[in-house]
Order: sequence, then structure tokens, then C-alpha cells
Amino acid sequence: MAQFKLCIANPKTGKCYQKEVKDDEAEPFISLNIGESITGDSFGMTGYEFTITGGSDYCGFPMRHGIMGLRKKIYSYGGVGFPGLKSGQKKRKTICGHKIHDKITQINLKITKEGSKKLADIFAGGEKKEEGADSPKEEAKPEAKEAPKVEEKPKEEKPKAEEKKE
Repeated sequence: MAQFKLCIANPKTGKCYQKEVKDDEAEPFISLNIGESITGDSFGMTGYEFTITGGSDYCGFPMRHGIMGLRKKIYSYGGVGFPGLKSGQKKRKTICGHKIHDKITQINLKITKEGSKKLADIFAGGEKKEEGADSPKEEAKPEAKEAPKVEEKPKEEKPKAEEKKE
């Protein structure tokens, strides 16, 4: 029983949409590699074509192109799953292979061909509504009670003439 979270990126607008697929909808993704393309007909996005750009497994380890097997520990100078390293610095990290299997939970997709419907219409239910004149405004938060002010008495200063005498 496969289940994936799809992160669909639209390079034209720069927005990302999320969709969950289970069982029959998730079946076409099994055994695909990073860089391969897939049509959206199999999971309810007719007319769209996508390229797989990456993903991550159930523990959060990122997928990396060119790695065979489920998981590996590699030394690398940078790339997927690596923060900015200093020049010449290597780091050992655990990463996943490039093949999608049932232990993968997230798949990143990029749109290569758009369908007849716009993505904003397909994912309209999941987006937040913009605040307008009709929407209720947030209630004002009650202010924190201030501590009672304690009056401080000014310190008595000695006259300068007296200070010199002492």
C-alpha cells in the first residue's frame, strides 16, 4: 500500500502545490527514477506532464540522482542534502537512491507541460482565502495587565560645598 505526498512546482509562477496520492494513484510512481517524466492522467491532473526532481524517504533523508540502492552514506563536496560548505571541505551524509520505492514519502515534481485546467482551479480548496471586506477581522488581543507603578523617592543630594568639607 503506497502513499506519497506530491510537491508540484510551477516554474512559471514560482508556486508550489501539494497533493496526496494513495494506492491506485500512487502505483505509477513506483520504480521511476529522478529525471523521468510522468503524465498527470493517472492521479487526477489530466493534460499535465511532470518531471521528477527529487523526494525524501520516511526518515527525511533526501533522494539524490546517481545513487543506487535504498540508502547510502557518502562523502561529498556539496549538492543535494548538503548545506553550504567551505572550499575543499567534505562531509559524510546519509542519502537515498534515485529510484522511487514504497519507503519514499515525498516526491518533488516540476511541471513540463500544462493541461487545460489551471493549477489554481484544481487546488482551489486547499488555498487560504484572502482577507477582504467580507471576512471577519481578528479580534483585538487583550493587553497584558501592567504591574502597579511604585513611586521612587529621589535621593537627597548633598550640596557641593558640604562635600568638600568632609
